[in-house]
Amino acid sequence: MIPDPAGTSEPQAMSDSALEITPASHFTLETLNEAYNQARADYLIAMPMTATQLQQYIFTYDVDLEHSAVATADDQILGLALLGVRPPRTWITRLGVLPVKRRRGTGQELMEYLIARSQDLQAQQIILEVIKNNTPAHTLFRKLGFEETRELLVVRRPPRAALPSAPPYSARLLPSEAALSLLQQRRSCPSWLDEFPSLCHAGNMKGLEVHLESGEWGWAVFQQTPFQLGRLVLQVETRDEEAVVRALLHALHTAHPHHDTTCENLPAADPYWPLMQEAGYLLSFTRIEMQLSLK
Repeated sequence: MIPDPAGTSEPQAMSDSALEITPASHFTLETLNEAYNQARADYLIAMPMTATQLQQYIFTYDVDLEHSAVATADDQILGLALLGVRPPRTWITRLGVLPVKRRRGTGQELMEYLIARSQDLQAQQIILEVIKNNTPAHTLFRKLGFEETRELLVVRRPPRAALPSAPPYSARLLPSEAALSLLQQRRSCPSWLDEFPSLCHAGNMKGLEVHLESGEWGWAVFQQTPFQLGRLVLQVETRDEEAVVRALLHALHTAHPHHDTTCENLPAADPYWPLMQEAGYLLSFTRIEMQLSLK
């Protein structure tokens, strides 16, 4: 059974103390991080963080703590939710309610607060993601007017996974500046997590360019850390997409055979996904992207 992470089941009677919503900026990062980890301890996908990781998350995704929310009663934190701001859009993320404080409507109160803050910011659209089959949270978001836009995959390739053969190619590694320049030519429609501002803020971005003997070519941009590759973006600039993607993945993982690789929010309809599966990528879980129009 998937827990009710947003506190969205039928509300029970509240305690004598009324629930209060306070801007997250009134709390220290350590307090926010502790509340976040407690709220998600029993989640299907918990994704715990340290305070340092939370600080990086806030920076990478343009989270505005002044417009994010913490729910309290009796001076105890019940739950929290963060709001990313990139005009004219906002993004709701990390919504969670402490397990012992659920079934009080806290999740809905937090969501309504962030919707109101988005309206104050004159946002035209609010975006969020929910893990597929998390029925309570999905139901809450539908109740508040959010509509599904697409499914997004979180995928992983373990180190040393088998690679299929690729056509003959030449490869060239690219520094961060060149990689970011390539991203400005991107044709695919990224999610908040992997759009240009997020990748710029994430840092350690590298690039890879491959050219086939036939003249076909394409590029990959990815984040490289000591033990992991992530935030992978692939683009083919000529007609033979299958051959170029196979060459890109072969070059990337031949150059980094010991790195674990992750890719978040790959559209389920991405035409390169079957080729990534051939190269050893596995589905970890699926998110549903939703949006609310404020126009």
